[in-house]
Amino acid sequence: MKILVTGAKGFVGRNLVESLKNIRYKKDRTRHFSVKEVYEYDIDSTKEELEMFCEKADFIFHLAGVNRPKNEKEYMEGNFGFSSVLLDTLKVYNNKAPVMLSSSIQASLEGRYAESDYGKSKLAGENLFFAYAEETGSKVYVYRFPNLFGKWCRPNYNSVIATFCHNIANDLPIKINDRSIELEMLYIDDLIEEMFWALKDKAHRCHYDGIVPIPNDGGKFCYCPITHKVTLGEIADLLETFHEQPNTLVMPEIPDNSFAKKLYSTYLSYLPQGKTSFSLKMNRDERGSFTELMKSDKTGQFSVNISKPGITKGQHWHHSKWEFFIVVSGHGLIEMRKIGTNEVRSFEVSGDKIEAIHMLPGFTHNIKNLSYTEDLVTVMWANEIFDPEKPDTYFEEV
Repeated sequence: MKILVTGAKGFVGRNLVESLKNIRYKKDRTRHFSVKEVYEYDIDSTKEELEMFCEKADFIFHLAGVNRPKNEKEYMEGNFGFSSVLLDTLKVYNNKAPVMLSSSIQASLEGRYAESDYGKSKLAGENLFFAYAEETGSKVYVYRFPNLFGKWCRPNYNSVIATFCHNIANDLPIKINDRSIELEMLYIDDLIEEMFWALKDKAHRCHYDGIVPIPNDGGKFCYCPITHKVTLGEIADLLETFHEQPNTLVMPEIPDNSFAKKLYSTYLSYLPQGKTSFSLKMNRDERGSFTELMKSDKTGQFSVNISKPGITKGQHWHHSKWEFFIVVSGHGLIEMRKIGTNEVRSFEVSGDKIEAIHMLPGFTHNIKNLSYTEDLVTVMWANEIFDPEKPDTYFEEV
């Protein structure tokens, strides 16, 4: 399949083009369709390129448009005028390939969008596409996007999340006039997934009740079924939590497919080089070192322990806390004795055969470096974050 993407250098265009290239060059083998060519059209492309693309394309994603013009009339020129050129060029070559149009919820002209010149230009583009479908019999997929977010979105332009992520990642202030304002957000990966459904003629169809999509298999419009409604205050609070993570080491709760998970991925994409790495506190002594790596309120914490040659560490037990010890380098011995008994369990461990050993509640335990030349490196997981006020840790030799 040969695919034309207009607005290929924009936020949505870049994400779509790279996803299509992954399929074309067999980097993504999970898709059940093939891509032979990806034609990238943007503002610096030529008329001749557009004609060649329109002659050969099997599917068109029309993403080009104007968001922040110097004057209001450019809305209609960019969002309606170029759409006319695109469709007229397809008609010249009698190319009836399906066409997807990226419109906006502002095209509803409902509520605060009632006087939107941007919305009016998008509505004109929608009507143009519907008329084109009637005239030519070509399939059109018209999407009214809500607020979009994700990697590569331009800050200080038309995305509040892009601006917030950029500013907070760079220790710059953000401005919120009303924390309670709720936005409907569509994540870029969810959008790309829906666009692939359109490519396979399986787009989610709907009609609109104001700005609300109503699922309907025979609907005139298309929509992405996965969006998130969230307030400006909630967005800002999550981002501040992400910003503090290198200091607290606490990983916030990020359930699968949640807004928080998608926002965290987005935030990370805005980190400058100086924030891409951060130092961890190594607690050193003559025996080696102990370093906390990552913490979670609900799933405990990870640490790494380095024992120098011949050193024994541990010699303590817990009432309720449990741990995993995972030796990743060196040669050692883990011993556990049930409190009040002489029952000892021993495990010889090595980085050559990585395994996880339970540290059982009610068993005092230690770890010995059996080597006299190499450090013993152990990754440790505990089911709870260490609390110095309630350590549940009691000295006793094995």
